Amino acid sequence: MPKEYPASPKAQQLQESKKQRLTYILLVSALCIAFYVLGAWQNTTLPKPVGNSAAITRVDCDPATSSASVPSFGPGSGEALDFDAHHRLTINDTDGSGGLQQFPACPLNFSEYTPCEDRTRGRRFDRAMLVYRERHCPGKDEQVRCLIPAPPGYKTPFKWPKSRDYAYFNNIPHKELSIEKAVQNWIQVEGDKFRFPGGGTMFPRGADAYIDDINKLISLSDGQIRTAVDTGCGVASWGAYLLKRNIIAMSFAPRDTHEAQVQFALERGVPAIIGVMGKHRLPYPSRAFDMAHCSRCLIPWYAHDGLYLAEVDRILRPGGYWILSGPPINWKTHHQGWERTKDDLKQEQDKIEDVARSLCWNKVVEKRDLSIWQKPKNHLECANIKKTYKTPHICKSDNPDAAWYRQMEACVTPLPEVSNQGEVAGGAVEKWPERAFTVPPRIRRGMIPGLDAKKFDEDKKLWEKRIAYYKRTIPIAESRYRNVMDMNANMGGFAASLVKYPVWVMNVVPVNSDRDTLGAIYERGFIGTYQDWCEAFSTYPRTYDLLHADNLFSIYQDRCDITDILLEMDRILRPEGTAIIRDTVDVLTKVQAITKRMRWESRIMDHEDGPFNPEKVLMAVKTYWTAKPSEDQN
Repeated sequence: MPKEYPASPKAQQLQESKKQRLTYILLVSALCIAFYVLGAWQNTTLPKPVGNSAAITRVDCDPATSSASVPSFGPGSGEALDFDAHHRLTINDTDGSGGLQQFPACPLNFSEYTPCEDRTRGRRFDRAMLVYRERHCPGKDEQVRCLIPAPPGYKTPFKWPKSRDYAYFNNIPHKELSIEKAVQNWIQVEGDKFRFPGGGTMFPRGADAYIDDINKLISLSDGQIRTAVDTGCGVASWGAYLLKRNIIAMSFAPRDTHEAQVQFALERGVPAIIGVMGKHRLPYPSRAFDMAHCSRCLIPWYAHDGLYLAEVDRILRPGGYWILSGPPINWKTHHQGWERTKDDLKQEQDKIEDVARSLCWNKVVEKRDLSIWQKPKNHLECANIKKTYKTPHICKSDNPDAAWYRQMEACVTPLPEVSNQGEVAGGAVEKWPERAFTVPPRIRRGMIPGLDAKKFDEDKKLWEKRIAYYKRTIPIAESRYRNVMDMNANMGGFAASLVKYPVWVMNVVPVNSDRDTLGAIYERGFIGTYQDWCEAFSTYPRTYDLLHADNLFSIYQDRCDITDILLEMDRILRPEGTAIIRDTVDVLTKVQAITKRMRWESRIMDHEDGPFNPEKVLMAVKTYWTAKPSEDQN
């Protein structure tokens, strides 16, 4: 066969054919990539107002408001979700859902519906130890699938810090506390507003002066005390005034005859949750709080073999403080005003002192109306004390952090072992604010499976990147949000990345998570709670400005109906509040279809790393609408 040379016609023909084939492949590949990017870009443009726009009527448009600048959803976006407050939308009965059946509005008497603390349901349960005021969630046959309405005239709350002192009357139309607690200066009605003077039962000079009195006894200003819990908090003035000292309090009170205490607290922009000390543990991990407080909170601390003080001991950090004011403290001065005998009050205080000693606590000081105890840094000397006090015994439970529907025990929660008397059991934490970005002891010591210092640092960088991405879309830095919830908080990286903004974050760790990180979140100086999202959260409607759900629906889509989770998000989100939901695109497609039925405006955005990441971000805004003013509340 004759040899073919490179310059031969046949060889040239082969080369040309190869070039054409390569050009064709490159051209097709370029077109595919171009159309994919174009499709992804088009998917990130803001949709027109959701199908229910026909059911929403804008009235009395304010030109100054309508022309205000609105955050854009990224480069090239011709439209944007509106994050400004308008208060000028009212619901219309016509169905403009565009073929999707909208969820109906609940009657106005559901305006303050708290599913798991419903007082009518609570009456079915035992009144002993306040069991009837604990969580009792509705069964499937009792669940409602309607949208909780805002009361007529509802307005977006005042921005922080003004909200600490003022709230709109129409948002929480209850005058009971202003009458019942008038002499104690809890709350006052001034025209169309409430004013919160900062008073309390045991601090007639105001919460600020009361906290100053505490600061004279133990330091509240050196950064060592960061997390606090206020049992029976009222309208949470103690927690409200601690915030300027960089101390964040988890305030709780039951839904009882003192109408809407926790609702007032959250309306003020102060952390709070509905809760009570009954038979079950508080929904917090062990060694969580640096300080616990009771100001005439009416809890029988010595009763049931010291059960309630033992629970405080469980959630207090080693070296943490318990502060008590009110009966029986300073009984010699107040016994007549309390309408109790000296002997009765003295016996009560003696019993409390005895329980505190049996828990190995040390009495720090008692001065006028304040008495303060301190939990030991470790239990090296506790063994000797327990030789004298046989009860409460040392707990035998293998998981002191288990707190979701777990009954309290009248026992001393054992602390992690130490090698010397000066060592803090479980590891010392840094002072605030360094504490927020330092590896928590539980992670540093390998107490949470799968987490270590390297992963903590990676998580910290990840959330700095994600918050920067969110800021391009929503006004995080513009005081639009105050009450924020991270519905699947992991290590608390979302909250840590927000510390420089005027917000606080309720970090929620689902009980269905692969690992329990709530203890580490508290060690970082943040607050939070356990929660099963197949049930309702222990808060009033319209109490959060921003909800963040990171892969939450992937956890729950096979456990319960995600529609119920989204309806719960709608219940607790304020009108014109924002939801950020991160998940896989197939999950978010289902979620978005449901949000359209809830009168939310939403769209799916690419992951911060670009369109090729299978995880996406759904940004949504709850539209403003209220119940009709003429609707009968009965």
